[in-house]
Amino acid sequence: MADGLTRSAARNIFFGGSLFFFLLFAALTAHSHWYMKTSSTNEETLTASVKHGKEVWEENSCINCHSLIGEGAYFAPELGNVWDRYGGRENPEAARAGLKAWMESQPLNVPGRRQMPQFNLSDDELDSLVDFFQWTDSIDTQDWPPTKSG
Repeated sequence: MADGLTRSAARNIFFGGSLFFFLLFAALTAHSHWYMKTSSTNEETLTASVKHGKEVWEENSCINCHSLIGEGAYFAPELGNVWDRYGGRENPEAARAGLKAWMESQPLNVPGRRQMPQFNLSDDELDSLVDFFQWTDSIDTQDWPPTKSG
């Protein structure tokens, strides 16, 4: 046996290890997609209004201030569970009215507080955005955020 690692053995270890970790990465990626499709996301409730709400969210760059299920900025509150915070599971109509009123009343002009700008969203856009928040609240986030306040 040779005293050290031969060139061909090193090459075989490199290619074998690379192949192993590539296959592991591919398997974990496939599992993540499978989990999102079958367990995490409630695709049956993904309506045209929810899709439009996501478009409103993106067009107005809400993620630049808010986080959604932990992704985004932390300048303003987490909105992944805003539907639950407004009591949407118990009283959906009141939660919908409360969320729309909150967005329509911005900015509050309270001295010393962060101000949410007024986006002048139409009633249809507000309804779609609230539908998006309701749908987001139905995602299995594995107990994220850890508190109801976000």
